[in-house]
Amino acid sequence: MLIRFPLLACALALAIASGSANAQTYPNKPVRWIVPFQPGGTTDVIARLVGQKLSEQWGQAVIVENRPGASAIIGTQAGAIAAADGYTMTFAYNGNMTMNPNLFSNLPYDPIKDFSHVSMIVGTPFVLVVSPMVPAQTLQQLIALAKAAPGKMNFAVGGAAGQLSVELFKSLAGVDMLNIAYKGNAPSLNAVLAGESNVMFETLNAALPHIKAGKLRALGVTTATRSVLLPDVPAIAEVVPNYSVNLWFGASVPAGTPQEIVDKMNSDMARAARTPDVKERFASLGLEVLGGTPEQITAMIKTEISTWARVVRDAKIPVQ
Repeated sequence: MLIRFPLLACALALAIASGSANAQTYPNKPVRWIVPFQPGGTTDVIARLVGQKLSEQWGQAVIVENRPGASAIIGTQAGAIAAADGYTMTFAYNGNMTMNPNLFSNLPYDPIKDFSHVSMIVGTPFVLVVSPMVPAQTLQQLIALAKAAPGKMNFAVGGAAGQLSVELFKSLAGVDMLNIAYKGNAPSLNAVLAGESNVMFETLNAALPHIKAGKLRALGVTTATRSVLLPDVPAIAEVVPNYSVNLWFGASVPAGTPQEIVDKMNSDMARAARTPDVKERFASLGLEVLGGTPEQITAMIKTEISTWARVVRDAKIPVQ
């Protein structure tokens, strides 16, 4: 026993020294960032903007790899099984990290066990918008219309985030509205623009041009406070207490990635996202820089998983 203690102390010292050395030399080759969506969308833009700044900081290329399909499961699974060496990042957001675990019974990754979460980069609200054909001018009037004719008004739904946001709204507002599923947000948006559907939750970036053109009427934003881009539009929570949905976008790495590398990624991403030109570009897209520690994003993901579990259970949403 007397011999083992010095050996153990040496082993610990070597491990600590090795971790520090990893962080000091990281990265010494290109870093891959898997985005589980097609090129050109908001997630892709975020990754490329931040990736370019990280490349400048690190002196190594950050290569965005688009791997879309199956509700972001294909790309996220690829990130989960990658080597835990800091050279593969996965784009993380509500859908793949907190909603999918409640919507798919055989999800091939676990957002808590299979990932170390690096940082929330930016966030944005959904906007509750209605067709101009809907007579409601305010959120209170929309709720009153829905209560007066249960099941008659309808929500256009283009994906998991929209669907769960709708169900949370219906539950807290006490309204019965019909969900109409579309294959993506673009078809659902077109349906509301055409008056085919009444209401939808759309991202701020996608909705803003139509709101300004008078083709959509904005009645509320899903974040707990108002958006600076729509200061006259109330937060839904002002009318429906406790309602809050914040779409967040960030980065994760495989579980087991050295903590020193995770911490370096976190600080470097925060610096990249707050570069004036990047921050300005984000603002033009309705995105607010968030940041936060790895511990904070992990805690938030655990909380969100529990929240959406209740929504799925209470709304009796079929699990695939």
